[in-house]
Amino acid sequence: MPNTKAAIKSVRTNARKTERNRHSKSRVRTLERNFLKAIESGDKEAAATALKAVYSALDKAAKGSVLHASAAGRKKSRLAAKFNTLTKA
Repeated sequence: MPNTKAAIKSVRTNARKTERNRHSKSRVRTLERNFLKAIESGDKEAAATALKAVYSALDKAAKGSVLHASAAGRKKSRLAAKFNTLTKA
């Protein structure tokens, strides 16, 4: 248990940050899953819309230091490659 006022405040702020990070990561995973479902179904329009949403969520997560910027870029690159295989086929 925290003994000082600063430690008590740290516990509160850590809880807020943890909740924010959990929400952001969950949102990214959900949107990524929706994109992959659209790819599997072969729907180019839905996949393009889902890809745009995933890009936005990844950029926001990287901006808020939830994800490292390089990790977000790597995910975006891999998702774009999957999307390009759909458009070429």
